[in-house]
Amino acid sequence: MSDTINLSLTKVHELAVRALKRHGANDEHAQAIARIIVAGERDECFSHGVYRLIITCHSLKNGGVDGQAIPAISDRATGVVALDAKFGFSQLAFEMGTPLLVKKARKHGLAAMVINNCYHFAALWPDVEAIALHGVAALAFNPSHADVAPAGGSKPVFGTNPIAFAWPRPDQNPYVFDFATSMVARGEIELHRRTGRDIPEGWGVDTQGQNTTDPAQVLDGGAMLTESPRFLRRLQHLRRWSHEKVN
Repeated sequence: MSDTINLSLTKVHELAVRALKRHGANDEHAQAIARIIVAGERDECFSHGVYRLIITCHSLKNGGVDGQAIPAISDRATGVVALDAKFGFSQLAFEMGTPLLVKKARKHGLAAMVINNCYHFAALWPDVEAIALHGVAALAFNPSHADVAPAGGSKPVFGTNPIAFAWPRPDQNPYVFDFATSMVARGEIELHRRTGRDIPEGWGVDTQGQNTTDPAQVLDGGAMLTESPRFLRRLQHLRRWSHEKVN
């Protein structure tokens, strides 16, 4: 008998909301987080799909985040939207601030939203995609913990520091691009450890700075590696793709 259970995206959303509320999230937080989890499964980025539900519920259960927090919006300046997440999850704060952000961007041509005192920003692409669906281009940046060794190094110094951008297209879905500045998102390595699979060489090093294919050695005292050469190749591919589409 197979251990695999197939769920529709609707069922994934229902499962996520039910689990999050059971572990202490209010309905607003549960719905916002569930939408991001569904996006991960929909777009086959499984490190940000149902897998994240395990981590999120664990954080709620252990009191690492306030699942009842109500974010506060501050209209700080002409082109700025500021949100205090009150030590809750960022997803709800983002959803609450987006309408004002879009309004300011349309009025002034440029606007920024900042979220402080939040717990784990999660995937970036669903957020920039949501903004682009309003007809404005979007950029998102996020710092992270020191998990990545500099080129030639062996100790984690940098974060994975993801970047995402999206822009609207007439009568089409927005064009969305999301990447970590490390070789891979940390969640991908975590998934390999949970499923007992080796990681590709070049993703990380052990505590001695030696290349390893053991995900546990990377996560337990080792370090992830930077993505520079691979990123440059990806940008070259993107430029070729854009040129072909335009011409």
